Amino acid sequence: MEKLTGANTVNNTDTDQLFKPDFIIIGAMKCATSTLHDQLAAQPDFFMSSPKEPNFFSNEEVYAQGISWYSSLFSKAQPDQLKGESSTHYTKLPTYPDTVARIAQHCPDVKLIYVMRHPLDRLVSHYIHEWTQGVISVSINQAIHRYPELLSYSSYAMQLAPYIESFGTSSILPVFLERLHDDPARELQAVFEFLEVTTPPFWDDTLRSNVSAERIRPCGWRDALINNPFLSVIRKTMVPKSFRNWVRSQWSMKQRPTLSPESREHLEQLFDRDLAELGSLLGLKLCCQNFKAAVTSPKRISWSV
Repeated sequence: MEKLTGANTVNNTDTDQLFKPDFIIIGAMKCATSTLHDQLAAQPDFFMSSPKEPNFFSNEEVYAQGISWYSSLFSKAQPDQLKGESSTHYTKLPTYPDTVARIAQHCPDVKLIYVMRHPLDRLVSHYIHEWTQGVISVSINQAIHRYPELLSYSSYAMQLAPYIESFGTSSILPVFLERLHDDPARELQAVFEFLEVTTPPFWDDTLRSNVSAERIRPCGWRDALINNPFLSVIRKTMVPKSFRNWVRSQWSMKQRPTLSPESREHLEQLFDRDLAELGSLLGLKLCCQNFKAAVTSPKRISWSV
């Protein structure tokens, strides 16, 4: 996270006198929240925060900077623009337990957008992210038993429960990555309607987030050598490409990790219980086996309660 500056203690100034978001994309992690954020930022009716993920309501060190600092993120918005931010930490229970209460305290009328995807696909992408960051070193089949957050962040009904209790379903829009891929213009229109924007949206294909497929772990001394322009010339002219590729491979994930049949069965049993609860809220029969077909149907997905 980039270094932030501001007050050292929480400012209890009346939020009605401050700039605050009209809506928040609350997650989930690895579910195309960056893509949606960038698409909305390109629309004239919207002002999206920079940084994209301030994590103000979740992270203690950011929240300590105060509501005035958070307000400053939206101070440059035009009066007729809707203000938004996108922090996936906001649906990371139990890691950040105070998030929902803080949002309800400071932004009681905010609208919320929650982007989901097949829970197993999200888990695998999450694992790859943590592996590339050096947080996880074991195989994915070991990691699912050692890192409970891989499972928790894919438990969408569980993550949504406190938001529904505090804000009600009318203030929350469910969005699915699979629908965004299947018909992005349709999903963006659904977001516009939820936020009561009458201007026709446009989808910019050039803004699709492009996450590197190389999955390379960061390394301070290696990256410094690679980014040094003088050494770059020497490396390319004097070091054989085959050797350079071998060195690069030592930090790379060779192929996308695969869950064993036993791990997949175990996870499907866990996620199916959560998806059944989510499905009951949406009027759908959801499980891991039918998830993609169910969420990509032409029918608009909305709350049934």
